[in-house]
Amino acid sequence: MTNWVGLTAAEIAAAVREKRATPREVVAEHLARIERLDGRVGAFRVVRAEAALAEADEVAARGDLGDLPLAGVPVAIKDNLAVRGETMRVGSAATPETPATEDHVTVARLRAAGAVVVGLTNVPELCVFGTSEGVHGTARNPWDTSRTAGGSSGGSAAAVAAGLVPIALGNDGMGSLRIPAANCGLVTIKPGPGVVPAGSSTWFGMSENGPLTTTVEDARLLLSVLADTDVVRKDPSATHRVAVSLRSPIAGVAVTRPYTTAVREAAELLMKAGHRVRRADPPYPLSLSLTSLAHWTAGTAVDAESLDRRLLTRRTRVHAAVGRRFVNTVRSGEARQALRRRLEPFFDEYDVLLTPALARRSPQAAAWHERGWLRNVLANTNYSPLTPPWNLTGWPAMSVPFGTLPSGAPCAVQLVGLPGSEADLLAVAEQLEERHPWQRTAPLD
Repeated sequence: MTNWVGLTAAEIAAAVREKRATPREVVAEHLARIERLDGRVGAFRVVRAEAALAEADEVAARGDLGDLPLAGVPVAIKDNLAVRGETMRVGSAATPETPATEDHVTVARLRAAGAVVVGLTNVPELCVFGTSEGVHGTARNPWDTSRTAGGSSGGSAAAVAAGLVPIALGNDGMGSLRIPAANCGLVTIKPGPGVVPAGSSTWFGMSENGPLTTTVEDARLLLSVLADTDVVRKDPSATHRVAVSLRSPIAGVAVTRPYTTAVREAAELLMKAGHRVRRADPPYPLSLSLTSLAHWTAGTAVDAESLDRRLLTRRTRVHAAVGRRFVNTVRSGEARQALRRRLEPFFDEYDVLLTPALARRSPQAAAWHERGWLRNVLANTNYSPLTPPWNLTGWPAMSVPFGTLPSGAPCAVQLVGLPGSEADLLAVAEQLEERHPWQRTAPLD
């Protein structure tokens, strides 16, 4: 009997299309793993066991089963995207308990492709922070459950890394896909604007929906479904001009040795693959930390406007209060445009930027939502200073597993390119994967 847990989405879908597996048996096996392990991981706020099995049977009965790119594949959805019939709590006690009447367009595309939604995943309140905990649960890193999975797509990343599902849907407004992917040893891509339909809250156009997967092939497959177009596999022999930077964009934040080592080793592999690789730092402005803080807090201020602030945690209330003074300035878009103008000449010289994905390992899995605002901001900034610039510019960026930390948990690098470079970034990531394969799921059993 085949064990479907641990296989990729591409492998599962092929087996279902070829009638070597049924959607029900694939979904049932993953549901059993969720029941057995999620108490240790905390990936899910809601598990749709009965509904998922019924929907698996519906997929099996479809006349186009043989053509479905995600036939029978279990998928987890971040709890800030609407799933028909389910509440969307966004990690908060202040959000309404009214079930959604229809799917968000990205969820609808997953279902149209044959995927089965098995549950909604834990996030920090209003998806603000880079640690995922709150009134609905704590998402832990399956590789080291004493540590947070990251955020804000932490539950989705934890679900994939623990083998509870092969793929998940998340989004990224200041690193919310790349941070948990880097912590949990996953592949993700934040696409550029307009590639994938965005959510209802986009933080002034900075947030993009994207995949969390264990392989580059699955990332390309899921991105194609979400974008409703084929993301082609580029010629593997094509070469790129690759800039390698070890510098933190935020002044005063140091990148620790495991992450700089991972970048150096990845650069060596890319050089051996034929790419033109050179050390070069983007001209990050000194004002970047303030620009990042203004956009980060202003997005929360807008999201909190319609909510009962008495039901929000203290850190979220303070974050929103700080952001209210920035909303009008941020809405103008001038700071983002100035950052693009400053960085575009750098990308005239280079096709791909290779950086560390994080500056240090993730914080302890703890009740961060009960701690003060400044303590949360400092913890987030000190471990994830490298993701926000690419939300501010809107340019595509990936996190790719590479190497390990001293604890044995995964390490990761980041790849960045100009708008329209998603396929190129995936091709470079695939070369890293081929030359330096990584373990797909955490050894929880």
